[in-house]
Amino acid sequence: MKILDFLKPKSPPLIGVDISSSAVKMVELSHNGKAYSIERYVVEPLPKDAVTDGNIVNLEAVGEAVKRAWRLMGTRIKSVALALPSAAVITKKITVASSQNENELELQVETEANQYIPFALDEVNLDFQVLGPSPATPDEVEVLVAASRKEKVEDRVAAVESAGLKAVVMDVESFATLTAYELIQRQLPGDGENQVVAIVDIGSTMMHINVVRNGQQIYFREQAFGGNQLTQDIQRRYNLSSEEAEAAKRSGGLPENYEPEVLQPFMDGLALEVSRALQFFYTSTQFNKVDHILLAGGCGSIHGLDEVVANRTQVGTMIANPFLNMTQSSRIKPRQLLLDAPALLIACGLALRRFDA
Repeated sequence: MKILDFLKPKSPPLIGVDISSSAVKMVELSHNGKAYSIERYVVEPLPKDAVTDGNIVNLEAVGEAVKRAWRLMGTRIKSVALALPSAAVITKKITVASSQNENELELQVETEANQYIPFALDEVNLDFQVLGPSPATPDEVEVLVAASRKEKVEDRVAAVESAGLKAVVMDVESFATLTAYELIQRQLPGDGENQVVAIVDIGSTMMHINVVRNGQQIYFREQAFGGNQLTQDIQRRYNLSSEEAEAAKRSGGLPENYEPEVLQPFMDGLALEVSRALQFFYTSTQFNKVDHILLAGGCGSIHGLDEVVANRTQVGTMIANPFLNMTQSSRIKPRQLLLDAPALLIACGLALRRFDA
């Protein structure tokens, strides 16, 4: 069994690399005193079905996209932080005696992991992180244990290595989202303190709902709904190929009836999915309200979507932008960044691993 740096801090200069089902997204940040700056970023589209359900299906195509993205970045940094899809990682919080040293803790984590991981331990990468004292018992600490099948980790590592880069951190997408959320939390009234916030990340095929309170994840859910739905609607309506439909969706130029007859119904459907997700949250937790919704992912920047979701859910909705209070290097185009920001949440969270204390 290999202990992998899923959660360990202290990293050299690195780039955050998010390999989603539609694109490779890279973000490089720098830090000056208390302020962060975005130095470079790139969104490089992936061929259709190169990544499916979070699994790399076409390793060569993904490796080529990573290589293209890195060249476009124009950076010298070759160390990267990656993330695994939340569905590929089993996480569990355990409590252990605080008096244990690192070796004893490692042994106990292995013993505990044996009980809840449905695979042999030599088939998984395992890591743990001490979260702090247990609220219930003062002489115990809470430990977060994370485990994933080795091939899931190795595929992502192989993709970046084939592009000449080095994976130094392996995170989990929902944890990276939480890291980036810390920057957005300051934009909320009262710095978001004691507020329940639903981060809704709408990608090309999946919607991830991450509900947080005071920086802690209190609920997570995935629903099969995403931007590909809109691409298919455009395809059917205007008799285009999937490539043509995707290009038209991004660059515009569709007939006048596109917004009222195709885009609006899609946004209404999306808002309904968000509303359903919140109902699942209310029925499966002790919470009965959400204070804010943050829209992220590729669909997050659709003009007017925040209003449609707010009207349907009756919850204040804003577009997730972790870069809002950052300085920007001269090579960044501010208007383009504003459009891309919701899709860069995970890549930004990974890029922040560079500054872990």
